[in-house]
Amino acid sequence: MSIINLDLGLRSYPIYIDSGLLDNAELFATHIRAKRVCIVTNTIVAPLYLENLKANLGDFDFDIDEIILSDGEAEKSLANFERIMSHLLTNEHGRDTTLIALGGGVIGDITGFAAACYQRGIDFIQIPTTVLSQVDSSVGGKTAVNHPLGKNMIGAFYQPKAVIIDIDSLATLPVREFNAGMAEVIKYGILGDYDFFVWLENNIASIKSGDKNTLVKVIEKCCQCKADIVANDETETGVRALLNLGHTFGHAIEAEQGYGNWLHGEAVATGMVLAAKLAVAMNLLEVSDLCRIESLIKSFDLPLEAPETMSCDDFIRHMRRDKKNIGGKLRFIVPTAIGQSEIRDDVTQEILQQIL
Repeated sequence: MSIINLDLGLRSYPIYIDSGLLDNAELFATHIRAKRVCIVTNTIVAPLYLENLKANLGDFDFDIDEIILSDGEAEKSLANFERIMSHLLTNEHGRDTTLIALGGGVIGDITGFAAACYQRGIDFIQIPTTVLSQVDSSVGGKTAVNHPLGKNMIGAFYQPKAVIIDIDSLATLPVREFNAGMAEVIKYGILGDYDFFVWLENNIASIKSGDKNTLVKVIEKCCQCKADIVANDETETGVRALLNLGHTFGHAIEAEQGYGNWLHGEAVATGMVLAAKLAVAMNLLEVSDLCRIESLIKSFDLPLEAPETMSCDDFIRHMRRDKKNIGGKLRFIVPTAIGQSEIRDDVTQEILQQIL
């Protein structure tokens, strides 16, 4: 079993990566401080893993109940946040309850936000079951729900007690979801690790085949990269913003198209291409690097072009609500080479018109 420690002082926690961890009830028990447990999952994941997890935890005499939400990005809503709150109150959960997020990024985000808010904060554990959530969203303590006017606009920084990654859960993941998660993997190579980007270029077939050793290496690399960045900038006042490469454009696509019509990873993939085109237009990035970025993204059947129905004005309207903006200036994460990126706030509307 691989263990990565995210060092945040009193809020530090381990990230476990291995096969068969959903059956390791003893591992869960070490991070649950009382007997009350509420598992939050969705209608896709529940039939696959919920009863097995409950049975394993039952061996330790935990008092367990569950909340099963519908699947999809549209479910990361204030209405479902209220549903979780009502369930916890109705079932008399206290401050010693531990929430367990069993699912992908939507489940992890909304469960974490509920944990941050319920009785001013209770424990929660992340069990990510998708590529995207295993390599990115489950680590770092960003929790949120969406608003019709913007993605992740209502939330909090709130760290889990542990992240438990069972790579066996990827075996049941639809191909489209798997590929969408790879956008976040590719992001780590583009923004800060040239050697990892090259490794990804050379291991496309092995990744797509689901080879376990390869997947473990991918997840370990991404989690370690994110853990290092978050340890230096937990609340995104500096370097952590680089992790939003592709997200400024991507979030605009998701909000404009309707949450769930484009998967988050698909929108981020297109967003990274647009960010790279922006960098080329600003003479910050070589065209050859743009071509390599596009080629690797395309190899996982991810979109390279923004929706034809979106105008530049549509993008700008959503991007003005981006959380990275300071003093009314749009801020973009752009690659300056494969393995290097920076934050820019000097992007003109003329350049945006040019690339969009």
